[in-house]
Amino acid sequence: MASFHDWIDRFAQRRLRRTAQSHGRRSLIGKLGAAMVGSAVLPMLPFDRSGQFGTAHAAGVGGAAPKPDPNDPAKCEYWRYCAFDGYLCTCCGGSLTQCPPGTEASKVSWVGTCLNPNDNRHYLVSYNDCCGKSSCGQCLCNNNERERPGYRLGVHNDINWCMANTSPMFHCTTSVIVGLA
Repeated sequence: MASFHDWIDRFAQRRLRRTAQSHGRRSLIGKLGAAMVGSAVLPMLPFDRSGQFGTAHAAGVGGAAPKPDPNDPAKCEYWRYCAFDGYLCTCCGGSLTQCPPGTEASKVSWVGTCLNPNDNRHYLVSYNDCCGKSSCGQCLCNNNERERPGYRLGVHNDINWCMANTSPMFHCTTSVIVGLA
């Protein structure tokens, strides 16, 4: 048994010496440094709230889906929600423009340009997350019309915008018309 252990030691020593001769310390230090920087940057990346989304519409007569009402603020198809991502504050104790009691509007927000079918004009809509309570869990909507990638944060809707507030807990989202686009 001792000769087997000696053989393993010699084999390991030869392999380590060969590796040390072919690879310098700088390459090891460089790889370790890249791994450390990569692991430090990973928690700073924004997280995506869209993993649980997906809506199914009930089929109407003849298999065609009924046309949704673009004027009902309690539905995801409401025209102001063209770039909306989150729970509707209208279902969570708030309104289109006001956060529910016990929450506060996010200090930062994202914007969308939505077409109002009633006057055929485009409006700039600011989407503000309401922060301070856990997720409402009602009336979940995810509309990505003209959404931009995550590196364009002002027009990206998959970020927890409560990160700038005292409490980073997301509750629901409002949609405030800022003006004509």
